[in-house]
Amino acid sequence: MSSILLVTSSPRGAASHSTRVATELANKLQAKTPGAKIVTRDLANNPLPHIDADYASGIYTPVESRSVQQQNVVGVSDAVVDELFAADAVVISTGMINFNISSTLKAWIDHIARAGRTFSYGAEGPKGLVTGKKVYVVIASGGVYSDGPAAAFDHATPYLKTALGFLGMTDVEVIRIEGVAMGPEAEEKAISSALDHTNDLALAA
Repeated sequence: MSSILLVTSSPRGAASHSTRVATELANKLQAKTPGAKIVTRDLANNPLPHIDADYASGIYTPVESRSVQQQNVVGVSDAVVDELFAADAVVISTGMINFNISSTLKAWIDHIARAGRTFSYGAEGPKGLVTGKKVYVVIASGGVYSDGPAAAFDHATPYLKTALGFLGMTDVEVIRIEGVAMGPEAEEKAISSALDHTNDLALAA
């Protein structure tokens, strides 16, 4: 059975444009694959703990030698890594917050970037181990960052592409919902354009 991992991170709840568009995309991908299931990782309502000393030491400590605290935090990381590996497609959503991704999504990246599990080091350098997955990234922003004078301020898109690519996920499609703070008409146009894009992506999947 195919699995679609939906990772949402906006703190805006039902008002979130990124969550809405990402959820609709996941539903459209599911509809095209009979029997597919959607696994949702809601990082806003259920944030992952930021990595700490127990995590940093625990991932390099043999399982039988880990303290209770190390077992707990590494267990959280193991769960999200297993969730990622189990997915055939991944849909990630975030608002652009201070020119980058949400801190909750950054914590997810920190937990899935695991030496020996999701990437390895060898004589030829690092190698991503999370391969064969299609990834869709939905990014909402108040301004326009795809081109023009503000493009240089978009640190969210290149960061996500770099982090995901490092782990082996190089087939990444970006869906932008931009200019939503530029008035009701611009907001409606941005959402409509993003939803149209999801239709095209679902048809091509």
